Amino acid sequence: MPNSMGAEAGPPRRREKLATAVAEALRSRIANGVLPVGARLPTEQRLIDEFNVSRTVVREAIAELRAKGLVEPRQGVGVFVTPGAEPEPGLLSGDFTRLSEVLELLEFRMGVEIEAAGLAALRRSSRQEAEILLAHDRMIAAVDIGGSAVDADFGLHLAIAAATNNHFYSDVLTYLGKRTIPRSRLGESAEATTGYLRKVIVEHARIIEAIERQDPDGARLAMRHHLTESQRRYRALGGLQADAES
Repeated sequence: MPNSMGAEAGPPRRREKLATAVAEALRSRIANGVLPVGARLPTEQRLIDEFNVSRTVVREAIAELRAKGLVEPRQGVGVFVTPGAEPEPGLLSGDFTRLSEVLELLEFRMGVEIEAAGLAALRRSSRQEAEILLAHDRMIAAVDIGGSAVDADFGLHLAIAAATNNHFYSDVLTYLGKRTIPRSRLGESAEATTGYLRKVIVEHARIIEAIERQDPDGARLAMRHHLTESQRRYRALGGLQADAES
């Protein structure tokens, strides 16, 4: 069934906004693993029907994803998801094998994601809410089978950013990439990792509940709690908490 995005009236600015909305929806699916690396995107006609937009809008959305290195066309076959372009040197030039760099990145994320959660609570559409819930369910499923939850975890945060309907939030997270979820720091014990992730799932659920009830202050508080707890866990993991108190 087509969603409520609506067909464009014709002005270029309106068409650009619709193309960006379609691109964001597809990019969220890529991040969530709904469209994994190597997967073929739905056909133009299926995207037209799903989003209730024109062929021009769909092509502009695909061009936007292609420009970001997320998809590539194959002559006569279709458009496929690529591993994605590597971030350029600069913002992410730090050594992310060092725990101190991870903590600084988490601190930076707080400045972006706390407000993103509040805006998502105010602005999210029913489709965007469904994308957030899908990522949450995917993470729970991954933890239940003892698999990697990195993609679903990152996908959830990206889906919340997309629900702000301000593309700069999702652009920042996309640029930062999955290194914002440095799961390798959890150690080798599967049991310890699962326990850690169960706590993350509960924290995520509180953020989602606030977004669902359109409570921006509650969403900000829940996101702040989640990222603060992440910092605390990483400090404890590296023994930095004891150093700070000595």
